[in-house]
Amino acid sequence: MSKISEYLKLVGKAIAELPEDKIQDMVDTLKAAHAQGRQVFLLGNGGSAATASHVAEDLQKGVKECTGKRFKVMALTDATPLICAWANDSGYDCIFAEQIDSFAEPGDVVIAISGSGNSPNVIKAVEKANAMGAITIGWSGFDGGKLARVAQKSIVVPSDNMQRIEDVHLVLGHLLMTCLVS
Repeated sequence: MSKISEYLKLVGKAIAELPEDKIQDMVDTLKAAHAQGRQVFLLGNGGSAATASHVAEDLQKGVKECTGKRFKVMALTDATPLICAWANDSGYDCIFAEQIDSFAEPGDVVIAISGSGNSPNVIKAVEKANAMGAITIGWSGFDGGKLARVAQKSIVVPSDNMQRIEDVHLVLGHLLMTCLVS
């Protein structure tokens, strides 16, 4: 089997093994947030930061274009000066928790993305969001890490390869968009 065939087979296997009931619960949570005018915040590091930004764009712009009703969605990864200020003054592990503290309200939704599930700044943000009464959703891989335990709702990609985990996270984002506008 070629490297290409093997990679595609393993990504397909990870997608096929995703828990449909947990995905439906996530879709239902976001549909309720949209209907209630709640905010949705996405966050992550590295490739997960790019995914957070991409999914936020799809949910904010795409949902409004398809439904006519705006969706209050923001990627906390996109405020570079703010991230740098918090990192410089409070430490990198606070960059998302401080933004959650400033923006989130009870009932808002926080989607935290971490391939390993162990990024300290992601965990701290989820813990802050939980304490504030937000609904927290974690997307991770490997064994789920700490994120799978602290997030109220969790989807763990069944893979031990970071690239495949990140691929599936982006598929989850596109799946959300599809379900929210259908």
